[in-house]
Amino acid sequence: MTNLNDKLVIRQLGRSDYEPIWHKMQDFTDRRNDDTVDELWVVEHNPVFTQGQAGKEEHLLNTGGIPVIKVDRGGQVTYHGPGQLVVYLLLNLRRRKIGVRELVTQIEQSIVDLLAQFDIEAYPKKDAPGVYVDQKKIASLGLRVRKGCSFHGLALNVDMDMEPFLRINPCGYAGLEMVQSNQIGGPSHVSDAADRLTKILALSLNAKDIEITQGITDLEQRLVEKNDEQN
Repeated sequence: MTNLNDKLVIRQLGRSDYEPIWHKMQDFTDRRNDDTVDELWVVEHNPVFTQGQAGKEEHLLNTGGIPVIKVDRGGQVTYHGPGQLVVYLLLNLRRRKIGVRELVTQIEQSIVDLLAQFDIEAYPKKDAPGVYVDQKKIASLGLRVRKGCSFHGLALNVDMDMEPFLRINPCGYAGLEMVQSNQIGGPSHVSDAADRLTKILALSLNAKDIEITQGITDLEQRLVEKNDEQN
């Protein structure tokens, strides 16, 4: 019998506005069942500030013409833009017998392992989720769990315009300095970072049967098929 925890779909979405992908994540999570294969969604977003459930207005300093979207993940405010690798983890934690804290640790360690391939010493902080290099933040995390399943995920700064981070208190920390991997000898292209990081994440999830797919056109059909099987 096939172990569904061995399977993983890596869905490459290219560059997209934030809101449509967010709503697709919600829909996927709401409609998935115990037979739905877990997925990683890889995307670059057009410029946007996202404010988590704990978000406070005082952390938005001068957003200018960049939209601000209040979302259902944990955490405060962050920025997404082209040149930043975003990976969303749509996982059945209950089936995998993984707790949220364990998942956060796995994500952070995966980013640490990626940067170690470039001899960069990165580390997480217990009191401030994410990954840091020399006290500067290089990756942010924000998750939501619904029906025992996770969505949202991580954002790794690779090769982007960092100026918008100065318009906010990143993750709710005034004066927190952000850094990106191409400044410190790490991956200089999102595609390279994505390939490396998804392999590390798949390994940490013990996924042996990996399917890589482009775009989101088949997603609806997958969900319909799974619900038909259940009924």
